[in-house]
Amino acid sequence: MNLREKYQIPHDSVITIAGTVGVGKSTMTNALANALQFRTSLEKVDTNPYLDKFYADFERWSFHLQIYFLAERFKEQKRIFEYGGGFIQDRSIYEDTGIFAKMHYEKGTMTPTDYQTYYSLFESMVMTPYFPHPDLLIYLEGSFDDVIDRIKERGRPMEQQTPISYWKEMHERYENWINSFNSCPILRINIADYDVINDDQSIESVLEKVGHFIQQSRKWKVRQ
Repeated sequence: MNLREKYQIPHDSVITIAGTVGVGKSTMTNALANALQFRTSLEKVDTNPYLDKFYADFERWSFHLQIYFLAERFKEQKRIFEYGGGFIQDRSIYEDTGIFAKMHYEKGTMTPTDYQTYYSLFESMVMTPYFPHPDLLIYLEGSFDDVIDRIKERGRPMEQQTPISYWKEMHERYENWINSFNSCPILRINIADYDVINDDQSIESVLEKVGHFIQQSRKWKVRQ
């Protein structure tokens, strides 16, 4: 019996990983995909035509960047379900709207008109009965100190140069977002409670929770 069967996780499940920078979304995505023999859906950064322009001029390019992300994530979500599921997804379509676009609007780097246009498009595309929502969103959470330690440990130059205040704000925004999120079932996992890199058994404790929540998710979808 493989791990997917052991923990009663259907072969067509779609699981999305969410959380702020530094919590280990990519690590968890790959660990779950390997354990379940699922495919991964990873964010494509290298082919993004707006990213460099955005970092050079937030006000000029924030709307374009968010529209691009929305379109790409929508297409990817559609592809996953047309394929028949069996995917672990690194970062959700919901975070762009609930955190990043909202932050640009509130900070004045996206105009009210652009934000309203973006949000209306998001609602029309995603917040409908026809959009294929994931079976489960795994929210990786941790204390701010734990998140900062992980950011420092992986040592990416751009992240090291970013003010601590930015990471603090991002941590708070994520917590506020997840506390009001209701588009699909949520499994919250604290990053201090597992170590999927150094402890082979750790992923099984995660899978046990995932299996339970997936079963509840299927019941939740039937009731909708």
